[in-house]
Amino acid sequence: MWFRMVFDVMHGNGILRSHHVTGGQLSTLVAENGVVVIDCCRNNYEESAGGGSGGSGNGSDCGHVALMKHINGASGGEGWREPLLKPSVGAGEPWDNSKLEPRNGLGCSSDQVKISLPSPVHTETKFPKEKSKTLMSLLFLLANYLLTTATLAIVHERLPDRDKSAPLPDVVFDLFPPQDWALDVSEVLIIVSLNVGLFVVFLHRHRYIVLRRCFFILGILYLMRSITMFVTQLPVASTTYYCAPKANSTNPSIVAQRVLQLLSGFGLSINGYHTYCGDYIYSGHTVILTFSYLVIQEYTPKRCFLLHWISWTVSVIGVILVLLARGHYTVDVVIAYFVTTRVFWMYHTMANNPDMKVLGSNNYLSRLWWFSLFSYFERNVRDKVPRQYEWPLSWPRRLSKRDRNS
Repeated sequence: MWFRMVFDVMHGNGILRSHHVTGGQLSTLVAENGVVVIDCCRNNYEESAGGGSGGSGNGSDCGHVALMKHINGASGGEGWREPLLKPSVGAGEPWDNSKLEPRNGLGCSSDQVKISLPSPVHTETKFPKEKSKTLMSLLFLLANYLLTTATLAIVHERLPDRDKSAPLPDVVFDLFPPQDWALDVSEVLIIVSLNVGLFVVFLHRHRYIVLRRCFFILGILYLMRSITMFVTQLPVASTTYYCAPKANSTNPSIVAQRVLQLLSGFGLSINGYHTYCGDYIYSGHTVILTFSYLVIQEYTPKRCFLLHWISWTVSVIGVILVLLARGHYTVDVVIAYFVTTRVFWMYHTMANNPDMKVLGSNNYLSRLWWFSLFSYFERNVRDKVPRQYEWPLSWPRRLSKRDRNS
């Protein structure tokens, strides 16, 4: 007897498709315990089914390939095997397992061929650290933060005179009286929210990728903020906030001195170093509060919903306190929220969809001015970054051995 079969193994569900070239029949076999059993019977079905059309019908030895499955406790009795493709019988006549004579426990005289199926191989997607790219994105952030600070040092000289220009009309200002203490509380919330976000990234297994994204997105936001600050100057929103006297000149020495002072205070007013005014459109406080929440929400599991709600509440309260303190106009806050969320969501949408990482006529996001840098940073990130965590330090050892998945 000679036959040939072509197999198409579909891993994962244990299904094996087979094609009997000689007979032209298509059969399906369910593999049991990773082993496929093929029974090659010689005209047994013609004999047992009363000469039905299940076999070759001419008595030749080219044979019929009967694909059998084991039935425990079925009507045919223990040890029987039933063909998955049963031979045809007479019209209206039901199939009767008793017509199969149990020979060697298989129901027919056969040569048994066993083919072992390999176990499905699950390969985990690799996420390279690429520390050099993370360093480059950090430099990108620092350069744009420095540019924003230098812009503020210049804009301070272009502010409308307080004696001549009153604060602009604002709906929130009309509804609530100014609260000077609120700015300090808002900046405390900024510090807390920012540190929680950094701690989440610190524990993330793929922290270098997450840090690279954070640095790059913040760099984009600071660059655009420096542009909006420079092109339009609004009157000081608060009548009580201290603004340093103008120097009536903007030579490099004065600008450098102001930049160093602002950098020493990390851009916050709570420490008394932020005495230069004019950084209104758009709100840096709102950018940090919103961005911290987005990072916490994106890179922590859904089961941490309590942390998500707390972070969201802190961000909302922080923004409200900025408005109550007259640290920004309402339009500054609205623009900051819109720009921060859109840049964050666009970046992660492109990062999580491979088709959006390449140039194409249908990929309109590839027209973004920062797309080339994005493509460079995300080139080797082949899939969505999983929410996996580990203790990154060698101490304490009890924590360093743990690796948690979301």
